Amino acid sequence: MIYCSASELARALKARRVSAVELAQSMIDRIERLDPSLNAVVVRDFERALAAARLADEALARGDQRPLLGVPMTVKEAFNVAGLPTTWGLPGTSEIPVRADAVVIERLKAAGAIILGKTNIAMMLADWQSANPVYGVTKNPWDLERTPGGSSGGGAAALAAGFTPLEFGSDLAASLRAPAAFCGVYAHKPSFGLVPTRGLAPPGAPTLGVTPMIDMAVIGPMARTPSDLALALACTAGPDEYEATAWRLDLPAPRRRDLRDYRVVAIDTHPRVPTADSVRAAIEARAAELERLGVSVVRYSPLLPDLGVVADTFSQLLLAAFAADGPTGGPSHADWIRADRVRAEMVHQMRSLFQSFDVILCPAMPTVAPPLNGSAGPPAMLEADGVSTPYQAQPLWAALANLTGGPATMAPVGFDKTGLPIGAQVIGPYLEDRTCLHFAQLMEDAFGGFVAPPGWDDERSPHASKLAG
Repeated sequence: MIYCSASELARALKARRVSAVELAQSMIDRIERLDPSLNAVVVRDFERALAAARLADEALARGDQRPLLGVPMTVKEAFNVAGLPTTWGLPGTSEIPVRADAVVIERLKAAGAIILGKTNIAMMLADWQSANPVYGVTKNPWDLERTPGGSSGGGAAALAAGFTPLEFGSDLAASLRAPAAFCGVYAHKPSFGLVPTRGLAPPGAPTLGVTPMIDMAVIGPMARTPSDLALALACTAGPDEYEATAWRLDLPAPRRRDLRDYRVVAIDTHPRVPTADSVRAAIEARAAELERLGVSVVRYSPLLPDLGVVADTFSQLLLAAFAADGPTGGPSHADWIRADRVRAEMVHQMRSLFQSFDVILCPAMPTVAPPLNGSAGPPAMLEADGVSTPYQAQPLWAALANLTGGPATMAPVGFDKTGLPIGAQVIGPYLEDRTCLHFAQLMEDAFGGFVAPPGWDDERSPHASKLAG
């Protein structure tokens, strides 16, 4: 039961092979016993979770068919959950009252999910490790001396350790994809604006607007299988209630049915960030595996936007976004407009690319999980096979999807020689999220997917046999 998918748990609950209370209690017991070594689930709401589980069991007995009814899960600390603190890692903010759920929390609860608690983050969501003065440092279950990534790192660690089958996080600069890659799990960065971000806000900040909190930022699910990503997206995507007076969401089906019918651009070299040989080798190995199954794969296309220009433009817009709330000035409005015009060109190039191809396969991050730097703050440099690169360059592989607004599904594709997981992005056309998710699912079917970290998969729940019925 510990490593069952959310979809499997939902089916077991509907078949009454396990109760929601048994399931929630099993997850709670595991978190209480094993999380001290990781520090992943930092805000715990176990009493209310068990109360919600009891109500879920009553609803299941009545035949309620909600898709996540009784399924336990966690969410990123940055989301507002009524009655729980939202600190973003800032000391002195835990007493600020949170009176309303974020829209995505409302939708997950409406689908029947049981919120066990909230997972650790980088302070102000501004690092690729998860450490802050309020909750401390989160470690990677694959190697306790390494980071699980950030800023959604607590959620990725919790998934890999079997503390939760489902998580929701956010992504502006790889904050979903970095932790998923470092912990060997799946994540989906939705198309920009697809899932409402209202309620993802710093402590005490107003959350009345319906537009995304910040340019390029999105929120999306993390899980151990692509099918759970698709399920969570289906439960949460669509217009905010204030926009729903005018429009409805109708996502298209995946472009292709069979894996061999997909047209893929596979790239593993970036002009702005050195990429570790192990990461590049994993991408090439997956591309070769796809070719052996009859998939059309090219290693280059002139239709692909210049990744150097993408990186530079993304960095300029990201700087403007952070400067808006920072102590010093950033780019001028005129500078932002010029960068935005370049972005528009990149968006058009991606439209042209996806007329000839279906997905891009590329690294999610340039290295495997780096060593913990924890309370010391972000390091100045990072090494890839002895080549130093600025630490702040880590998200430049992820920038293509953030800058152009398209979806990207992070999938585990291998391991380095030390056994650390390696992830790849599947980037797709804007609003064709189901194509990315479907391709990732087909890869899981063909090659396998999530693997539990050594030492974390050896416990057997007393209720596990009930799920096999």
